[in-house]
Amino acid sequence: MLSQQGEWDRYTVERPQELLAFLLENVKGQSRNKVKQTLQGRGIRVDGKTVTQFDFALEPGMRVDVSRTKRNNLLLRNRYVKLVYEDKWLVVVEKNVGILSMAAGHKSLNVKAVLDDYFRKTRQACTAHVVHRLDRDTSGLLIYAKDMETEQMLERSWHETVYDRRYIAVLSGEMEQDEGTVSSWLKDNAAYYTYSSPVDNGGKYAVTHFFTLDRTTEHSLVEFKLETGRKNQIRVHAADLGHPVCGDTKYGNGDNPIGRLCLHAFLLCFVHPRTHEQLEFETPVPAAFRALFK
Repeated sequence: MLSQQGEWDRYTVERPQELLAFLLENVKGQSRNKVKQTLQGRGIRVDGKTVTQFDFALEPGMRVDVSRTKRNNLLLRNRYVKLVYEDKWLVVVEKNVGILSMAAGHKSLNVKAVLDDYFRKTRQACTAHVVHRLDRDTSGLLIYAKDMETEQMLERSWHETVYDRRYIAVLSGEMEQDEGTVSSWLKDNAAYYTYSSPVDNGGKYAVTHFFTLDRTTEHSLVEFKLETGRKNQIRVHAADLGHPVCGDTKYGNGDNPIGRLCLHAFLLCFVHPRTHEQLEFETPVPAAFRALFK
């Protein structure tokens, strides 16, 4: 039986069944992939609790809620921005290379403008509020708030709210260490070049942990976990290691095997500022990165 509860479609379970089979049978007009995306995007609740397991066992009488807002990603068709998660307070998107996080100039291509257009098309009375940024040439996961209060809640407690944030990068050369930590003080000069110093240079202290996942004699696939979130932190610390990020025109050595900055924000875990739920998002390593290690 189907009923509507605000932004959710509600179904009642009539016989024992696994969750994915139930959804494929009952949610009309949705392909298997779309149903799985809604599950992975935390758009399914069972008896009020978010469930992401495909094989979750349903029993007669249980209530299954399916978010209608998850289907809005069909209305966000943009080669630079993919909608990963949405609720009434915030969105999580995956941005491609070649687009700014927010406007910088009169006609700059930016994620905020793409989201504002999407909100208009879906008749949502809100605008995108920038919480954190990625460089134009870095791809990966970003949070945008839908209102000023949620933005301020995230910004005020960013380091407590975001409990894990990781990047994947292709570095130039063969890494000597399997894992380790880089720490230094980072300070910008007048030309916005970030200098790294092992002693206090009046800048900000930065700590980056790294894990080598794969390597050849020419390149290394490395995961970075940020303990601090300073401007250009990974790019500068990779250069400090003697293995700059491939495609980095500012701190690199000219090594650019796939024609882009090889840096991707693949993991983002945070406590929702409104619901206090732990949300965890992960995107695949870009195929072009992996291709270098076949």
